[in-house]
This record gives sequence, C-alpha cells and structure tokens, in this order.
Amino acid sequence: MAKIKTTFFCQNCGSQYSKWQGQCTACKEWNTIVEEVIQKEEKSSWKTPTSAVKRASKPLRINEIDVSQEARMQTDDQEFNRVLGGGIVPGSLILLGGEPGIGKSTLLLQISLKLPYKTLYVSGEESQQQIKMRAERINPNSANCYILTETKTQNIFKQIEALEPDIVVIDSIQTLHTEYIESSSGSISQIKECTTELIKFAKETATPVILIGHITKDGHIAGPKILEHMVDTVLQFEGDRNHVFRILRAHKNRFGSTNELGIYEMQGSGLREVSNPSEILISKKDEELSGNAVASTLEGMRPLMIEVQALVSTAVYGTPQRSATGFNAKRLNMLLAVLEKRAGFRLGAKDVFLNITGGISVDDPAIDLAVVASVLSSNEDVAIPKDYCFAAEVGLSGEIRPVQRVEQRVLEAEKLGFSTIFVSKYNKIALKNTRIKIQLISKIEDLVSFLV
Repeated sequence: MAKIKTTFFCQNCGSQYSKWQGQCTACKEWNTIVEEVIQKEEKSSWKTPTSAVKRASKPLRINEIDVSQEARMQTDDQEFNRVLGGGIVPGSLILLGGEPGIGKSTLLLQISLKLPYKTLYVSGEESQQQIKMRAERINPNSANCYILTETKTQNIFKQIEALEPDIVVIDSIQTLHTEYIESSSGSISQIKECTTELIKFAKETATPVILIGHITKDGHIAGPKILEHMVDTVLQFEGDRNHVFRILRAHKNRFGSTNELGIYEMQGSGLREVSNPSEILISKKDEELSGNAVASTLEGMRPLMIEVQALVSTAVYGTPQRSATGFNAKRLNMLLAVLEKRAGFRLGAKDVFLNITGGISVDDPAIDLAVVASVLSSNEDVAIPKDYCFAAEVGLSGEIRPVQRVEQRVLEAEKLGFSTIFVSKYNKIALKNTRIKIQLISKIEDLVSFLV
C-alpha cells in the first residue's frame, strides 16, 4: 500500500502548506489551517485505462482548428441562454452559486426537465423521491431527464458510461468525494480532485457539466478560489427569499459577456422567466408622488427602466444620515455635494435615503440624473410626471455628461410609453420620427428649471 501523505490547507482561501501554522500568510486569517490526508493512486481518471482512448495531442495552426461542430446547446430557458452568451457550449463546466433556499436546485431541475437532450441530474443532497416531488410541480412528463442519487465520483462515471448523457448536472460539488483522496466531502482537496475529474470528462467527451456550489457566510463560493479559475463559467443566483424575484448574473464567462442579466419570478410551479424586467422594476401607482424618478439603464445588451426613490427629511440628530440601497453610497454623497455647490440646495443638514426598486444593484453612471431628479423632487416635495425618464451622467462641475448607446435607451423608453426623456446635449442622436420627446440639457441647473 502506498505511503499515506498529509498536507495542510487553509479552509478560507485554499492555500497549501507543508506544516501547520497559526496564521495563513495568504489571507491573514487565524486558525483556518487544517491537516488533510491525501493518498493518491495512479489511476485517478474518470475512465478506467481499458476504456480510455489513447491519443496524443499535437499543435495545430489556429486557422486549421474546426469549430463548425461546436454549436451551442439551446435550453428552453431564454434567460439562462442569454446569461451564458447564447446557450451551453459543449464540453464546458458551469458553476452556479447562491444563498441556501434561493432556488439553485429548482432552476437547474427545471432546465433539466425541459431540455430536448438526454440529461443526467446527479443529486448528493436529496433522494429520488424528493426530487420527483419537486418535478411534479414543474414538468412531470419529461422523458429525457434521468435522476441519480450518488456522491462517489467513480460510481457516477460508471453510470455516465452506461447512459451516455448529453448534459450532466451535479447538485452539489461539495457533496462529492473520490476514493483517491482520503479526506471528507467538502474539503479543499476533495473539491479540487472531484472538479479535476469532471473537467477531464467534460473536455474529452464534449459533454457540458453544470455544478451547483455552496457559498460561505461572506457570499463567496465555498471551497478554494482555484475552483472558480478551473471552471469556464461562474453564475451567481441572487435575490431575497422574502421577495419573489431572482436575478442570475455571470461573474465569469469564457464564452460570452459577464454583463448580461437574467430575471426570474418564483412561483408555485417553479421559476418564471421575466422577459420584460421593467414590469417589476417600476412601481404601479395611481397618483404621482414626490421622490420618484425613472432611469434608463443597460445590463449587457438589455435596456432596463428602473425606478429610483429618494426621501429627503430634516435630520433628527446632529449628524445627517446618508443611506443608499442598490446604489453606491459614495457616489450618492458626490451627487449631493454637486447639488449643494452647483444648484444651491442646502442638503447638509438633511437626511437622504435612496432606494433602487426591485432589489437590484446598479453600477451604470447613466442613472445619476435620475438620482439627482428624485432627490430634488423629494426635497421640494414636487412630483415628477410619471411619463418622464432620465439617462445621463452628472459630473463634479455639474455638467450633464453623455452616456453610451443612448439611442437604445430612447427606443426602450418610447416602447414603454414615456413621453419625455432627459439626456445630455452632447449625445449624438440620429433617431428620426420618434414619438418620445428628447429633452437635451447641458448642466444641472437646466434640470432644476424643468422640475422645480
């Protein structure tokens, strides 16, 4: 029998050490280094040597490489396709993370049940009966989805060789273990080794593998950071369990953009795709209220209309409060300083609260003008007409700066029935015969004269 080899891993960042020490030199955390037994055998492949195909790799000119057969695999979920960049790439490894109970398993089970390809759904957390109970609510008549409850990778690969699925879903990577590593499931060495075996299987057979990953209390995917480097795509499923809306983002994507966004609504029958996000991001109200403004923003290739809410009130205590939900608090302070310096509004002794509706976070500077408009509206207690929207950046000198792809923002506002959109006069707009009025402004004083 081979000699048992031990090594030490940091459970926080995954750094490896030859001996124990109190503090991890990489992440500076204390008491996170633990000893793990790693006893590796020769045959750590996903296949046995008898069934493995021996072929040597040789260099090719890049113009000789044929990608005609690498068409993406389309799912029935258009939001999922968009976030991935147009579908699932054969042989890719996709990692999906998110809070407990947010709907990761429901999302992938729903996609698996509706795929036109033979799919193997491997669960290490639920029994086949429990998965069937959830499937009854989504699509109970699927003939292409196979359910396997197993945690040992060698047994999983035996079933894969027998079934030959087109797509494999693993729920979750932290529950898997391989017999070549003598440590518990979820440990650093087990996660790395299991992922390595899955990567080798995916690349050799061109079968895409989708992994579900647990996250830590800090919101990062549990396990070593190298796990996110190993996979091709890292998706994050976000949302509040107290709300029905979920957001799917790509934090890493080797085959597409990381700016795309998918929005779902949690229902009793599963997750419903929200094809028009503006329906959930703009409040439905019968009367006009002060402090509300609508901004035109972009998430990837998709234009969104979001509502910005502001509340300005006299500070009860000596120090005024500045609070922002879904918006950068430092940028809010900057915009308030611009309003005080350039427009003469005395906000230094007032509390300012800002909220982006729908539970999403926005980094697009094009919503600056809407933030300023909502603050002015609340401070003066004057309602902004509900058919007005804004798309411009505000500079430190009070100038209204142009934003990218303004024509796409204007067309989206027109499609949703807005009558006027405020943009920078320095934007070059070539649109003709539009029903929406394009109001060009150059400095923040122009906005004040329109609203107050």
